[in-house]
Amino acid sequence: MVPMSHYDVLIIGAGLSGIGAAWRLQEAFPAKTYAILEARDTIGGTWDLFRYPGVRSDSDMFTLSYPFRPWTGTQSLASGDKIRQYIQDTADEGGITAHIRFGSRVVAADWSAGRWTVRLSDGKTLTCGFLYACAGYYSYEGGYQPDFPGLPDFTGRLVHPQSWPADLDYAGKRVVVIGSGATAVTLVPAMAPTAAHVTMVQRSPSYLTALPPRDVVAAALRRALPPRAASVATRAKNVLLTQGFYQLARRRPERVRKVLRTMAVRGIGDADYVDEHFKPTYDPWDQRLCVIPGGDLWAEIRSGRASVVTDHIRRFVPGGIVLRSGRLLEADIVVSATGLSLVPIGGVQVSIDGEPVTIGRRAAYRGIMLSGVPNLAYCIGYVNASWTLRADLSHRYVMRLLRHMDRHHLAVATPTSPGGTGRPLLDLSSGYVQRALDLFPRQGDKAPWIVRQNYLRDLITTPRADVTRDMTFEEAR
Repeated sequence: MVPMSHYDVLIIGAGLSGIGAAWRLQEAFPAKTYAILEARDTIGGTWDLFRYPGVRSDSDMFTLSYPFRPWTGTQSLASGDKIRQYIQDTADEGGITAHIRFGSRVVAADWSAGRWTVRLSDGKTLTCGFLYACAGYYSYEGGYQPDFPGLPDFTGRLVHPQSWPADLDYAGKRVVVIGSGATAVTLVPAMAPTAAHVTMVQRSPSYLTALPPRDVVAAALRRALPPRAASVATRAKNVLLTQGFYQLARRRPERVRKVLRTMAVRGIGDADYVDEHFKPTYDPWDQRLCVIPGGDLWAEIRSGRASVVTDHIRRFVPGGIVLRSGRLLEADIVVSATGLSLVPIGGVQVSIDGEPVTIGRRAAYRGIMLSGVPNLAYCIGYVNASWTLRADLSHRYVMRLLRHMDRHHLAVATPTSPGGTGRPLLDLSSGYVQRALDLFPRQGDKAPWIVRQNYLRDLITTPRADVTRDMTFEEAR
């Protein structure tokens, strides 16, 4: 494919969202020109970035996969390499790979004279009529690393999961994993069988739930139904279960708390241990719920190859970590699974006629566009369900907007600003979210400026949403 300098649509990011957006764009507008700008040298986004041991999805693949290309693998909670290959195969099958410009990191985008001028890190520029940011909200520059006292004194090796060294040999080594989120509970059971011992040190507990790595209902449906029908039925089943569990957790937190505790006691076999290390003070789903396939973390704790310590870090010393209690955790390797850094719009500096746009002062229009910013959409997923469920709804909404503009000979679409703003766009109490609240747009106090974490409701309302509501248009010249 010969590179161009102007496109009808530019998509930022060749991960799960970007490839899905390109598929929907080609499907709706075969004649439109587009390119995907990918900063890295390969497809996959998050699933290419993260290479730490055991990396996997904590969302089931029947809902994380694209509805137009259902998951056919046997694993429900798939490994990172399988997800990366699935994205690659989707791009190849759809003829999308040829539209990707690898090594093209977008640093700035300026709207002027009815088009976006996109500047890359190498100084090159491209223009487009519509810009769609599908780079998620994780910073690829690096994860969050606290400045622990005494860290320079540590004589072992400190690594962050986002920048996992390919040469790291932890066989027979004493490993301490700092953190209690999804990354930590993935790393511990993945490293424990090989390491001398793995200790997960956490300031406070997180809620965990165990799910089987393979979906027996999905397997039965595949045997009984044609492939497409089996996929639809499995997807519907998993959506209803996850959404039902989330609603129950928000409305009856004490009931869900008991269920999760019972599950943990059965998995570990020690109620006192569970109450000390797996009994959070917050309600279920105030923070994202961590999933452990087949209860692998609990199995490693039972075996004695892994353990959990709930305490605060006082300082690093040459041989490990001293805790506030005075206990020394000896370590050859410390994994700082301390969270991610979040950035909106893939970290791109957005401006209008040269004036920088402060995204944190804008309102989120349907969780897809920004108030006062023309012809720009961004893609984020749900915090309580598979990312792709919301991402695909966003793609389809953007296609409807573009179709409306084409039919009525319109060139510019700009969401008008609501009267006031309310809740944050990402409504979680997790540290990595709280650290970045001011960077992201806010929600308004009424539709279409409210972002609901409810896929079933969005599935009904988004395809029928009025694309002209609270939107101003300009005719094509």
